[in-house]
Amino acid sequence: MEENEGKYILDQQVGYLLRLANQRHSSLFQNVIPLGLTPTQFAALVRLADLGECSQNELGRRTAMDVATIKGVIERLRKKGLVEVNSDPNDKRRTILSIPDKKIEIVPDLHDAGRQISDLTLSPLTTSERNTLLRLLKKLG
Repeated sequence: MEENEGKYILDQQVGYLLRLANQRHSSLFQNVIPLGLTPTQFAALVRLADLGECSQNELGRRTAMDVATIKGVIERLRKKGLVEVNSDPNDKRRTILSIPDKKIEIVPDLHDAGRQISDLTLSPLTTSERNTLLRLLKKLG
């Protein structure tokens, strides 16, 4: 019988290993991302740029954020002048989000920063290992 068989070893646990990888990614993110954006703000802004405009609820769904989280994220982005919040002309109860025209030029910089962060995070891996990791993480999501 192998010595560690059946034994709980923290260094071999998925949650622990994912947390270590996330800590690495978060540290790199803080050093690269412009405008002092948090990861959730970054995700919301990039997704909103992809969509052009959408409701707050839709953006929350498309970024895997619950109602309370996306509300706070949008409020902070609005205060930074990065998101406009307007009433839907067809439904006054609904808000439509968009990136202001004068801020849309930051989107390519966000994409570049996102690519750089991903490259730095994955730098210890070969191209094949990167592809495998990303494929497996998509399966878990």
